Amino acid sequence: MTDAPPSDPSALDAAVRRLVTSGAAGRNGSPRSIGDRTPVAGYAWVVVTSATAVTVLSERVAGLPAGVRVAAVGEPTARVARAAGWVVDLVPDETSAAGLVQELPDTDGTVLFPRSEIAAPTLVDGLRARGIDVDDVVAYRTVGTGDEPITLDTAPAAVLVTSGSVAREIARRMTPLDPRTVVACIGPGTADDARAAGLPVHAVGRTRSAEALLDAVVEALNPTTPHQEGHP
Repeated sequence: MTDAPPSDPSALDAAVRRLVTSGAAGRNGSPRSIGDRTPVAGYAWVVVTSATAVTVLSERVAGLPAGVRVAAVGEPTARVARAAGWVVDLVPDETSAAGLVQELPDTDGTVLFPRSEIAAPTLVDGLRARGIDVDDVVAYRTVGTGDEPITLDTAPAAVLVTSGSVAREIARRMTPLDPRTVVACIGPGTADDARAAGLPVHAVGRTRSAEALLDAVVEALNPTTPHQEGHP
């Protein structure tokens, strides 16, 4: 899988123009009370659920205006946002779009959600159900790198599944997998997507991070550790 620009970038271009007019000029970490429900001309929040979304936006906007707050799903995404110079105001305890829907403070301002073309509607639908205005913008596409089956000389000890799109690509191009191959998923949502694609799930990271995923793989491959979910 690889990332590509949106087929039609006009919505993203419009969102970028609106973003740079949000609030007053300056650092995005300027104080703003959680209870402050004053509408802003542009965006009140930027919500990101992937490092790629951060990269796409930060490449187009030199810095976020003062008063624009940032919410990131998962510490890995938050780290990329901080590396881009953003102040991250919220990382939900539950590392999922549903967790962010629950924890995002009420706001009368608009939330900008730059996302993958194939992102699930969980976050947008959840925030709109709360009465929060969301600008749902495709920032990038996740595309396959070919159609031919992937064959390996030796069966892999493990296959790492980091998203639903990766799960579907594995199912499309790598199945049937060797029964000895451990299928490890980065989180419960990805594990559900993998099962829906017809893949077995042997290990799931305790948190949605690369570190937790690798820990799960090590535990699944080490016969002295407790068995992982679905692994004989």
